[in-house]
Amino acid sequence: MSRSYDIAKEVFADWGVDTEAALARIATIPISVHCWQGDDVAGFEKKSGTSGGGIQATGNHPGRARSPDELRADLEFAYAQIPGKHRLNLHACYLDTDESPDRDAIEYRHFAPWVDWARDQGIGIDFNPTFFAHAKADDNLTLAHPDAGIRDFWIEHGRRTREIAARIGAALGSAAVNNIWVPDGYKDIPVDRMAARRRLEASLDAMTAESHDRAHMRDAVESKLFGIGVEACTVGSHEFYLGYAIRKDMVLCLDMGHFHPTENVADKLSSVALSVDEILLHVSRPMRWDSDHVILLGDDILSMAQELVFADLLGRTHIGLDFFDATISRTAAWVIGTRNMQKALLRALLLPQARLKAAEERLDHTARLLLTEEVKDLPFAAVWAEFCARQDRPTGQALIGELDRYQAAVASRG
Repeated sequence: MSRSYDIAKEVFADWGVDTEAALARIATIPISVHCWQGDDVAGFEKKSGTSGGGIQATGNHPGRARSPDELRADLEFAYAQIPGKHRLNLHACYLDTDESPDRDAIEYRHFAPWVDWARDQGIGIDFNPTFFAHAKADDNLTLAHPDAGIRDFWIEHGRRTREIAARIGAALGSAAVNNIWVPDGYKDIPVDRMAARRRLEASLDAMTAESHDRAHMRDAVESKLFGIGVEACTVGSHEFYLGYAIRKDMVLCLDMGHFHPTENVADKLSSVALSVDEILLHVSRPMRWDSDHVILLGDDILSMAQELVFADLLGRTHIGLDFFDATISRTAAWVIGTRNMQKALLRALLLPQARLKAAEERLDHTARLLLTEEVKDLPFAAVWAEFCARQDRPTGQALIGELDRYQAAVASRG
């Protein structure tokens, strides 16, 4: 232990906080690192697709992964800079095969190399159907499309992804969260929202009709306020999926970029937790719209982490990242974003929770405010540095050097 940590440990002890307990807890919290930051959401299908669905990575920074092997190498480097043991969040368009199956024909074997790699790395995998970047999604309607043939295509895609996710979870001994997000909506004001939402509901019912062992796979559903091309109406709104998750006993996904910029997504956690058993978080930083910037250690992330800790929701919440920035080093983006989420969680674990809650319980708002402000001066950084040292992970200038070195090594990729 460093001298700075010894001092910090004593300071926190004076506030009634056990730093060793916080360090032990943060080491057990996995974060699902999203594959799509590594290649700008391009995927590895053997055919060209369209963008759409509000999915757009801007920039052309050198070093984009061009193959599954390059992406896995980038992920291995990123994991090596992040303390703790984490997960991979994989989209269905990232299959690893010489075949060219359409999305309604994908099978587990098309993703088996990812499972083998994850087993070697000792990590779990989460999964996602890909309802965008396809000719049958060009109208920004998939499961809610008026054409039954198009709906059937996407229902089959979703059915297969659930089967694949269940097999992945069984193979790795860790349940895969299979998160369902569709871009369906209208650019201008529709006249029959109910019809579209009934079609989406029926399609979801058909897609999820087959039951899978929850020890292997969990279904999650994700809402969105709006996106490019669907500014007037998103069929799968927050209210739609909140009700659906409650009725179907599914995981509810809250993406921080999928709400109005003035909404406090952290405030939603304790509300929805009263009605759903599990929550999936997609941690992102929206700017103007769902632009998915790399997360900063700012008030929104700190509030989210504090709510998870103070409401005792860590055991019921799956934490994943969802941003894609092609203007900066993609591996650095993973490392910065994941470590910032961990820093926020560690800070929340190091707060004098009992004292804060006691002040609020006795309606002593002055004491609550005073405590809230004074704890901001506690030596959190020394505890974080100790966590990284125990996990043999770099900090400060050493981390910057590692990120720069790797970026220079991959910058020649075309």
